[in-house]
Amino acid sequence: MDSLITAAARALAAGDPLGALKRVALRDDAPGLALRGIAMAQLGDFARAKALLRSAARRFGARETVARARCIVAEAEIALVSRDLSWPVKALEAARATLQSHGDRVNAVHARTIEVRRLLLLGRIDDAERMLAELDPAPFPPASRAAHELVVAGMAIRRLQTKRARAALTRAGQAARVANIPALLAEVESASRVLEAPAVRLIARGEEHLLLLEEVETLLASPTFVVDACRHVVHGGHTLVSLATRPILFVLLRHLAEAWPADVSRSLLIADAFRTRHADESHRARLRVEVGRLRAMLRPMADVIATERGFALAPQHASEVVVLAPPVEERHAAMLALLADGEAWSSSALSIALGASLRTVQRALESLAAAGKVQSFGRGRARRWMTPPVPDFPSILLLPGPLPSD
Repeated sequence: MDSLITAAARALAAGDPLGALKRVALRDDAPGLALRGIAMAQLGDFARAKALLRSAARRFGARETVARARCIVAEAEIALVSRDLSWPVKALEAARATLQSHGDRVNAVHARTIEVRRLLLLGRIDDAERMLAELDPAPFPPASRAAHELVVAGMAIRRLQTKRARAALTRAGQAARVANIPALLAEVESASRVLEAPAVRLIARGEEHLLLLEEVETLLASPTFVVDACRHVVHGGHTLVSLATRPILFVLLRHLAEAWPADVSRSLLIADAFRTRHADESHRARLRVEVGRLRAMLRPMADVIATERGFALAPQHASEVVVLAPPVEERHAAMLALLADGEAWSSSALSIALGASLRTVQRALESLAAAGKVQSFGRGRARRWMTPPVPDFPSILLLPGPLPSD
């Protein structure tokens, strides 16, 4: 690489995309195009960044496999940041293998980190954790260590392991300060705020109040009978029962838990579980069947007893019953939760993450846009959806790799 390319790479590694552009803005050779693409990505112009990186990959010669692989890794991160989850993962895996075989361990590790972050977005935490366990962060440069610790913190937060998350965020902050990259520091600070923000509503005996993640972790470790409306599971001491695939049973259980220690009328249970205003004998018979199924599911933890008016929950070992619900509940709460990360999502990415059809997602987005809760920009396949405010710089891109002097 010539001196301008080297200087531009150093500027990007330090989180200075404008400084890099000053040196390569007029370059149309392959290295110049690649560095311009990274700079545009860090400035948020993802469409232009992808075009530049693809041009760079085409211009690199057949023998420059490492350079082309770096372009693929950078394009994969742009896809991740712009929430294009349909981007071909096999191309990223092939690029990672190429980088690893040619000794470019920094970018190979970064490629693996991108794969792990994608799995986290899709909720595949076990797969992400297995993949991350293959990496030893000790020899990483500071920016890579910070990115690795952010992923560790993300997994810990999703598993409600707040002490582990805080420790990982502390290490990420230390590495980010050594790297001295403003965008990376901002990313660590943003992740740290998650632990200080209300995570759920606790509903018990007709009252509600907000809990932090740390308080949720403490609650789940107690003997309290917890009905988790965020994940549709039931915690009873050391026993956990999932009702994620039994929505009617979960509706019945939530009503019983919110009313505990009182009972719930049959008419209310029928109306909410079966979505009907006019109950007849067939609905009452079906309610008895569903209550019987619920009893079977809860048998190790609780019973559902019949009363003159309806049914009541009777925990076997717990002295308290609570419900954990999302801070905001509405028709499209799951979609708003994904959009709340401040990034711009494509409708296809939302469809993948939510496990819903594309048309269902598009109708929901149109409804939310009409209510002023989301906004879009771009057209066609480039259209993206987000909640205000506009996202900041994406996470640091490491395509330049080890510099000649390193």
